[in-house]
Amino acid sequence: MPFSLDNLLVIGISSRALFDLEAEETIFQEQGLDTYRQHQLREESSVLKPGAGFALVKALLKLNELTPGHRLVEVVIMSRNSSETSLRIFNSITHYGLDITRAALSGGAPLAPYLLAFNVSLFLSLHEDDVQAAINSGVASAMLYRLPENAADPEQIRIAFDGDAVIFSDESERIYQEHGVEAFEQHERENALKPLPEGPFARLLLALSYLQNNFKTPDGRAFPLRTALVTARASPAHERVIRTLRAWNIAIDETFFMGGVNKSAVLAAFKPHMFFDDQHGHCLHASNVVPTGRVPVKQVEMNGKQNSLIK
Repeated sequence: MPFSLDNLLVIGISSRALFDLEAEETIFQEQGLDTYRQHQLREESSVLKPGAGFALVKALLKLNELTPGHRLVEVVIMSRNSSETSLRIFNSITHYGLDITRAALSGGAPLAPYLLAFNVSLFLSLHEDDVQAAINSGVASAMLYRLPENAADPEQIRIAFDGDAVIFSDESERIYQEHGVEAFEQHERENALKPLPEGPFARLLLALSYLQNNFKTPDGRAFPLRTALVTARASPAHERVIRTLRAWNIAIDETFFMGGVNKSAVLAAFKPHMFFDDQHGHCLHASNVVPTGRVPVKQVEMNGKQNSLIK
């Protein structure tokens, strides 16, 4: 019977996000494909160092060890490498004991068309075009920043999210950007009882909540997995967030209404395996202390041209 990826949390990750391939990327950009190919073949037995998404992938795969005979998470390597230059990647996967058996090697072609074929729930990459195309096709996706030095790798899986334009749509954030904080707060007061529309990571959060329910103890805690919402919102804009999560039947473990305060200190204390935010400035600060991924704004095609949904 064919193996089904339905009802699994499927993480699609580029080889450059899983492993540190920055030196190889420089060779490719500066010296071309043939020199890159020769380098990868020559270094085939040399193990790659962990990259920005390594700790998150390793942690999520541990969930399968807690449910023998019942897989919860699947990871697919999605790379623009060809099969010829990919053996170093697979050798490194084996070296670290990662339970990854599936791959999509596109030989330089865009990866986004294959995301739905593998039922990908979350796509992580350092290639901006692939991330943007994934978001445009409705797949939760983030472009990862360089791994900070001495990044924590806690035993418990920890994932942190920004709110607007990540978990929730950017509808309210557009009001803030275009009309200011007073208009934003008034809008949120008036719509406090109306759930926020879903953002690009809403379905991922629902999937994580489902996984948490597999590990609930009698006191209601889910030890292997912990989530946090770290949002620039503050009172009075907090109520709509709380009511929205309640309407979605999602309980986030820790919530921080920052009110514009820099998020880095809170993130350093929470120690997530990954933090997802939509704004480059926030991501840049956060990436100094925790692994960070930027969620791009979705683009829509109008008259044959790509247009950003203004934030």
